[in-house]
Amino acid sequence: MATTELPRPAVPEAHDEHRGGLVDYLTTVDHKKIGILYILTAFAIFLVGGIFSLLIRTELAEPGLQTMGENTYNQVFTMHGTLMIFLFAAQVSTGLANYLVPLQIGAADVAFPRANAMSYWLYVFGALIVLSSFFVAGGPAASAWTAYPPLSTKYLQGTGMDLWIIGLAVVGVAGILGAVNLVTTILRMRMPGMTMFRIPLFTWGVLVTQLLILFAFPSLTAALALLFLDRNFGAVFFDATAGGSPILFQHVFWFFGHPEVYIIILPIFGVISEVIPVFSRKPLFGYRAMVFAFFGIAALSFGVWAHHMFTTGMVYLPYFSMMSFLIAVPTGIKVFNWIGTMWRGAITFSTAMLMALGFILVFVVGGITGVMLASPPIDFAVNDTYFLVAHFHYIMVGGLLYGMFAAFYFWFPKFTGRLLSERLGRWNFVTFLVGFNLTFFPQFLVGLDGMPRRIADYDIQRWSSANQASTAGSYLMAVSVLIFLWNLVISLRRGQPAGDDPWEGNSLEWVTTSPPPSHNFHHLPEVHSERPAFDQRHGLEFAGADTDPERNPDRG
Repeated sequence: MATTELPRPAVPEAHDEHRGGLVDYLTTVDHKKIGILYILTAFAIFLVGGIFSLLIRTELAEPGLQTMGENTYNQVFTMHGTLMIFLFAAQVSTGLANYLVPLQIGAADVAFPRANAMSYWLYVFGALIVLSSFFVAGGPAASAWTAYPPLSTKYLQGTGMDLWIIGLAVVGVAGILGAVNLVTTILRMRMPGMTMFRIPLFTWGVLVTQLLILFAFPSLTAALALLFLDRNFGAVFFDATAGGSPILFQHVFWFFGHPEVYIIILPIFGVISEVIPVFSRKPLFGYRAMVFAFFGIAALSFGVWAHHMFTTGMVYLPYFSMMSFLIAVPTGIKVFNWIGTMWRGAITFSTAMLMALGFILVFVVGGITGVMLASPPIDFAVNDTYFLVAHFHYIMVGGLLYGMFAAFYFWFPKFTGRLLSERLGRWNFVTFLVGFNLTFFPQFLVGLDGMPRRIADYDIQRWSSANQASTAGSYLMAVSVLIFLWNLVISLRRGQPAGDDPWEGNSLEWVTTSPPPSHNFHHLPEVHSERPAFDQRHGLEFAGADTDPERNPDRG
């Protein structure tokens, strides 16, 4: 069996796998430890944002029920969106990318380890700045996560809004620095034989995501800078009474905001593309089509920003409607390729696979309602209603969390050497499936009936039952997350030993130990396809082998 023996790292003291403890994690430049830090920090922020969501749903359970004042509600509402979108969603995927990408391409580390550590600590610093707004006079920002002027300029004058702007700007710098690092790592540090069309789909998803960050985050930084100047230095970029334009902010913000949807979801596409072939015991159907679909989504994502602005009357509706319909095509390609992978496969319904199937279910619902919203007449009718809230959460919450759960159940053995409990995992899946749909599907109905979003109370009784169901569902989702946390805790302490390759995986991380050594690999197989671990396990690894399933479909 052909392998490449790797020498010991030149400076083993810098990455001694026997070191541990808090100080080691606080000073590390090891990509795996930084990945774990990203995941733990992002998940802690997710828990805080989740508590805020429970407060929101409690407030809306009954008309006239006032558990908090309207200003407090607006602050909780704003910080819920801020924490989930800016500080959790993209960052948990960054943690997975930090840990897995070097392993999947056969590298010993990322290209710039110290810059990688700096990126993480900038993220933490920015998040703390945002959270510090809870402790200033007037409290945190209350402008919603989109921060539209003039609400965010003329009407919210507290320090909390400025801290929100500064903190997110710092997080944006961290994202750009991390993107440069990961793009360089993928393009320049692949092992011999690991051509671009042999890297795993998760790494492809990360690469395209980081390219999106490099183009989209500067737009967010510009929007935040202009907003800060308007608030503190007398600029009038968004002041219509002085010749500025509030709509300008929406253009600049959504030029970041719509690619941000795909910055969050493309790595999850990669996760699902890793999980389904392994548990279907088949090669991924249409590998290259999936790669091209990544780039199609990325390119089109910059051409649809103004579909968020149909009702402003200041954008060309036919163009942005057409582009919004068009972006559904590469996304649909992925769904059909996942189904094609499962077709006539020997499917194992592990928890990771169940989570992947749950992802497809909720993402398709979110995608279909997104196609509806791409039609301007429909958008006019449901804009700023709970129909839009439900659509957004089916994509961003259902899609992201199902993908995150699938990733953790799939790669937790690689991170720790132990398996998560499948029994608890199934309870996690069932409670989340019921709770998520109970929370957000009724919101489609009240949205079609005209219930506006961003309100602290309502006086129409026929909306009460749907909101009660949504509130009950949100608490069931919280129970599901607690089951997941309990599973993590008990599995870390006494989980079943996993071995190096418990799932018979396809990519290179499954040929090293669990957890991997500090330098990642003691030896590497030769790479002749996008499934090197499969090739090594089945004796297909030899010089000149052609194990590409698209050219040689009988392999697999």
